[in-house]
Amino acid sequence: MTYDLIIIGGGPAGMTAGIYASRLGLKTLLITKSFGGQIAKKAVDIENYPGFEKISGLKLAQKMENHLKSLEIETKIDETGRVEKKANGFLVFTKNKKSYLAKAVILASGADPRPLEVPGEKEFLGKGVSYCSVCDGPLFKDKVVAVIGGGNAGFETAIFLIKIAKKIYILESGPEVKAFEANQNIVKQSGKAEIIINAVLKEIEGNKFVNSIIYEDRETGGKKELKVDGVFVEVGYHPATSYVKGLVDFNERDEIVVEFETCQTKTAGLFAAGDLNIGPFKQIITAAGEGAKAALAAYNYLQKKAE
Repeated sequence: MTYDLIIIGGGPAGMTAGIYASRLGLKTLLITKSFGGQIAKKAVDIENYPGFEKISGLKLAQKMENHLKSLEIETKIDETGRVEKKANGFLVFTKNKKSYLAKAVILASGADPRPLEVPGEKEFLGKGVSYCSVCDGPLFKDKVVAVIGGGNAGFETAIFLIKIAKKIYILESGPEVKAFEANQNIVKQSGKAEIIINAVLKEIEGNKFVNSIIYEDRETGGKKELKVDGVFVEVGYHPATSYVKGLVDFNERDEIVVEFETCQTKTAGLFAAGDLNIGPFKQIITAAGEGAKAALAAYNYLQKKAE
């Protein structure tokens, strides 16, 4: 069977692309490891998505998924292994040893948490080290935790943990935190958080579980220890793009280079939308917008190809 379109990814970009593709009458297959992407794990309420004054990331993801599945579109829970260009389109191979053929493909697999690459991180993963506060936060009730990263993701994680943890350290490697002022105010007003700037994490220590972290003070060069029970890593995300190497161009951050108006990559018929793309604004609404643009552009591509 040949599909008109295969969409890889079930986050806001992929689900929006699926909604548009279905309404455009394209025979579409959406392949994803899970639905929701990063927003299903978002720690705080979302207050900047039009139509919802306040909604949790999980609920917004569920509403998108329900909308998608109310339409005529085929979905598969699987992980993409690689994509190959063929004369008649694209062949998509999955980790479950399945393969699917399509005339066009939209890449919307988002990004994975960026690791710190420090001693102890891998050893204590699941034993005090976490990349998901929604998943693991409740395990740290009345305990002391550290959040690594002073951007919005780090502060949103801290906001979620305020009602759970006894104390929260927020470590930012730069001279100032970069989170929105509103997020900073919530954290500061809680009375539970201590923000440490110019702090570069060097090591995570423990026995069976995490019991401390070592960081370097960039101003003095000295090393300091903090006694903590958990470490939440929020230093950004790495685009999930390894399965399309050779078919697209990347920038220095491994983000896919696309044509702005159409989300077209360097390979005709191959589009990319969402957090794996170039661009500084990684927001739910921008990902959804790119998903819509990619689906419309894919439709136009298929129409021209059929002429």
